[in-house]
Amino acid sequence: MKTPSAPKRFVTGCALACAVFMVGAAVAAAPADFVDEASAAGIAEIETSRLAIQKTSATDINSYAVEMIKDHTDANRDLKDLAQRQGLKVASEEEVLGKARKMMLEVPEGESFDAAYVANQMKAHEEAIALFKEQIDKPGSPELKAFAEKYLPKLEMHLDMARKLAASHIKGNTGV
Repeated sequence: MKTPSAPKRFVTGCALACAVFMVGAAVAAAPADFVDEASAAGIAEIETSRLAIQKTSATDINSYAVEMIKDHTDANRDLKDLAQRQGLKVASEEEVLGKARKMMLEVPEGESFDAAYVANQMKAHEEAIALFKEQIDKPGSPELKAFAEKYLPKLEMHLDMARKLAASHIKGNTGV
């Protein structure tokens, strides 16, 4: 197996770091915080899934990545519309990517991209679910609560799908 060059590892790391950006996200204290964290997480999902489509040869990972792009694009569009109606700022893709570069994550030597992507998806969706549940329990506004309630089942479904992928793409993982 050919080892990826340093620039390729950097690009891969940046993309994966985008998804991990949300890992450090604190519970939203204000509506603008939730919008920023949820939109950043969505952008990160989209970007890492685009990379997965380019890098994977596994049809199940490709199908999952396509679904992530569609679902998170829809959610971000709805969140952006909601934020604009409430006068809240949504983080731009450039802002998220800038933050991600500072949080560099590299695929460990010898680890497959597919395994790293799947592990990242499980962690990212666990964090997103926690963020959305917090918004439901302590809403910043009735509209943000409704948004979180609408998309929480999708996030939970994404996590279940990622766990199933883990069973076949991460050595020693039973999908739990």
